[in-house]
Amino acid sequence: MTMHLVHPSLSTAGKKKGKQKFRNAEQARKARELEDSWKALQKKWDVQPVNPRQKTVAVPLSKSYKLEIPTGRTTAHIKSLDTGAGVAVKAEPKVYTGTMVKGIATMHKSNAVPVFSDEEAVAISSMRR
Repeated sequence: MTMHLVHPSLSTAGKKKGKQKFRNAEQARKARELEDSWKALQKKWDVQPVNPRQKTVAVPLSKSYKLEIPTGRTTAHIKSLDTGAGVAVKAEPKVYTGTMVKGIATMHKSNAVPVFSDEEAVAISSMRR
């Protein structure tokens, strides 16, 4: 399904999470405790929280990198590998000798059909439009 067929309410652009509301004070307290324990665990293992809006920065290449052709690759032409097997011979053209076909029948609307047996000839002659 392409995006132009989807209703605008299903769009993923511009959906920001608002302030979280809880049913009662007990659930709010549990959520705060869970968040605090998660932050303590991250601090214990020295894990930095990821900010999804923070842009990532690419590490620049070292200054020793140079764009040049490696040595040994300066040739303009690469020779083909000679295996010594020789060149292939051209195959003879395939020509039908006429030993299988008994004749040619005309089927629907001047359609020429090869006939291989007497039974086929009878079947083609008995066909109707």
